[in-house]
Amino acid sequence: MTYDLTNGNITKNLLKFALPLMVGNLLQQFYNIADTWVVGRFLGADALAAVGSSYTLMVFLTSVLLGLCMGSGAFFSIQFGKKDFDRLKNGFFLSFLFIGAITVILNILVFLTMDGILLFMRVPREILPLMEEYLFYVFWGIFATFLYNYFANLLRAVGDSVTPLIFLAVCAVLNIILDLLFVLVFRWGVKGAAVATMLSQYVSGIGIFIYYYIRFSDLRVKKEHMHWNRAILKEISEFSLLTCAQQSVMNLGILMVQGLVNSFGTAVMAAFAASVKIDSFAYMPVQDFGNAFSTFIAQNYGAGKKERIRSGIRSAMFVSVIFSIFAGVLVCLSAPFLLRFFIDASRTDIIGIGTGYLRIEGSFYFGIGLLFLFYGYFRAVQRPGISVILTVISLGTRVILAYVLSAIPFIGVTGIWVSIPVGWILADITGFVLMKRKPQII
Repeated sequence: MTYDLTNGNITKNLLKFALPLMVGNLLQQFYNIADTWVVGRFLGADALAAVGSSYTLMVFLTSVLLGLCMGSGAFFSIQFGKKDFDRLKNGFFLSFLFIGAITVILNILVFLTMDGILLFMRVPREILPLMEEYLFYVFWGIFATFLYNYFANLLRAVGDSVTPLIFLAVCAVLNIILDLLFVLVFRWGVKGAAVATMLSQYVSGIGIFIYYYIRFSDLRVKKEHMHWNRAILKEISEFSLLTCAQQSVMNLGILMVQGLVNSFGTAVMAAFAASVKIDSFAYMPVQDFGNAFSTFIAQNYGAGKKERIRSGIRSAMFVSVIFSIFAGVLVCLSAPFLLRFFIDASRTDIIGIGTGYLRIEGSFYFGIGLLFLFYGYFRAVQRPGISVILTVISLGTRVILAYVLSAIPFIGVTGIWVSIPVGWILADITGFVLMKRKPQII
C-alpha cells in the first residue's frame, strides 16, 4: 500500500504511514538485540562487552550509508510530490551508482583499518580478540545494509512503508533462529552471532530489491533514464552528503563516548551495551516518526502546500512529545527488570550502572523526539545543512561534557549519562530558532 501524503487528514495519514516505519525499525533492532541477549546470557560479560562495543562501531559505519540513502529518499519524495517521474528515475539511476560506489570503498577501508579503529576505541586487551572476530564477519554485511536501506527509502519516498516492515519482520525472526543455531548448537561463540546478523541482512537486502523490481514496474529505470545529468546529481549529492554528514557526526560522537565508556572497565561497558539497546528500542519509534514526518514535508513541499506543512508541524510535535513521555515513564519504572533480560541477576553492579543510565535518558526522551522532527523537517525543505549544525551542537555538547564531567571523581561515569540529554535540549532550542528564521517556507 502507498500513501499520497499531500491529501487527506494529516494526523491520521502521518500515523498510518509512520506505524510500519516504527514497527519495522523496532524489528531491525532485533538484529543486535538478539546478538546481545544470546551473547550476554550464554557467553558471559566479556563477550557482551565485545558485541556491545562492536554495535556502536557498526552503527557509525552504517550511518554513513543510511544518511546517503535518506538524502536520496528526500529527493525522491520531492519529485513524487511534483509528479516528475522521469526526473525521479534518472535520480534513482545516478544515486544508486553514487552510493553503491561509496559502499564498496567503505567496505574495503574498514577491513584495512580494523586494528587502528580498535585502538581508537580504547578496547580493553581482554576482549580485543572477541571484538576482532565479531567485526570480521559483521563487516561482510555492509553491502547488504546499503541494499536494504536504499530500496527501503525509495519505497517510503513514494508512500510504501509496509513492504520494508515485512522484510524486516521475516529477517528479524531469521536472525534470532540463526543466533540460537550458531551459538548454542554449533558453538561458534561471537562468530556465530556475527554470521547470523550478516546472513539475515543479505536476505532483507536482496529480498527488497527483488520485490521492488517485480512489484513497482512503473518505477523501473529504463535506458532513457540511464544518462548523466549534472544538475540532478548535484542536487542528490547535496541532499545525500549533508544527510550523511549529519548521521556520521551524530554517530562519531557516540563512538567517541563509547571510547570513554570503555576506559571505565568491562562492567561499565557491559552495562552501557545492554542499556543502549533498551534506550534505542524505546526511542526508535519517535526516530521513525521523524522520518515519516520528513516524507510528509517533502511531498507537500514539492506540491507547494505550505499551510498543510504548518498544520503537519503542529500535529507531529504533539504526537512526538506525548509518545516520548509515555516511553520515558515505562523505561524509568522498568529499567532493572529490562536489564536482567540481558544480564544475569547476580551481576547487581552492572544492573545498577545500567539503571542509572536509563533513568537519566528516559526522563528526557521528549528532547530527542523533537530533535528527530527538526532533522526531518530541514532535510525535506532542502536545508540539510541545518541538520548537520543541530547534530554538531547535540553531539559536541555530549562529547565535551562527557569528558569534563566524568573526570570529576564524585561524578564519574554519571557525567557521561547527564551530558546526553543536555545536548538534545540545546539542539532543540537551536532548531526552533532556525525554523522560525525562514517563515516563507512554512
